[in-house]
Amino acid sequence: MTTSNAPALAVLLPTYNGEKYLPEQLESLLAQSYSNFQIVVRDDGSNDNSAELLKQYAAEYPNRIHLVQSPDNSTTNLGASGSFSFLMDYVLENKALLGLGKTYMMFCDQDDVWYPDKIERQMQLMQQTEQQIGESKPVLVHSDLRVVSEEQELIAESLALYQGLETERNRFCNIAISNLVTGCTALINEALARKALPVSSDAIMHDWWLAMVASAFGKLVFINEPLVHYRQHGQNTIGAKEHHRASPRRFDFLQRAFSLNSNVHLQEVARQATAFTERFEIELSAHDRAGLKQAAKMSNSIGFLQRIAYRRARRY
Repeated sequence: MTTSNAPALAVLLPTYNGEKYLPEQLESLLAQSYSNFQIVVRDDGSNDNSAELLKQYAAEYPNRIHLVQSPDNSTTNLGASGSFSFLMDYVLENKALLGLGKTYMMFCDQDDVWYPDKIERQMQLMQQTEQQIGESKPVLVHSDLRVVSEEQELIAESLALYQGLETERNRFCNIAISNLVTGCTALINEALARKALPVSSDAIMHDWWLAMVASAFGKLVFINEPLVHYRQHGQNTIGAKEHHRASPRRFDFLQRAFSLNSNVHLQEVARQATAFTERFEIELSAHDRAGLKQAAKMSNSIGFLQRIAYRRARRY
């Protein structure tokens, strides 16, 4: 897998005001044991030195770092999800320029640090999975992460455990209401990229949308080991939040259960489910259509009715 015959891939890296951590991340990419890849980078309108840092690295590593400008040469801020979607489109449209055959893409955040064998291990599993289910099926390979502080001091050995993620609940209807994929760990194949694009404007994040497509039409594969140092600081777009079990006290439970206040996040999940149904309904199984229909009911503005819809959706 480390030879020049190994499949080429693109590592997508959008930046925004990331000069403090960007060099360390780029160095971790350049130190990968897997050598046949290009880092496809675009600055998203930073007002710090990020864009200049990218130019310097691209000049020093012209065969490894490909710098992308917006079509109109502007510095329009697309945001995290929009930037990754833009870069996915760019890679598919410029396969020959990037030296790609069958296209694979990985997503990279500017402030993390990758383990040296991250690409190699995920590509091995990707190829094994494609051999099992066929190259025409969408595949997403993702991993756990090690949560660290700004100075890379340990916060948690496992993001999945830290956030209380139920990684065994990885069927499509489960993914539709609870995302298990952290984008900066994801590797996707071309079949998934082409099936998922364009990412809906109602998608909560690009990684969630990709996870739904992979689980509905192909395979979602999890490596239950950390392959990334996931850095937490004041500027994280989302970040890791420690999971705490709900209080078992009867009064607290009844207060939550019958509260009229709705959950904004569940309403967003409902909109995403509706958008997915509108895009893919005729291709989905009857079971998956029913699960999405139940998830869409979480748009209810009455809190306890919304929570009933959520509990029913979890049964699929």
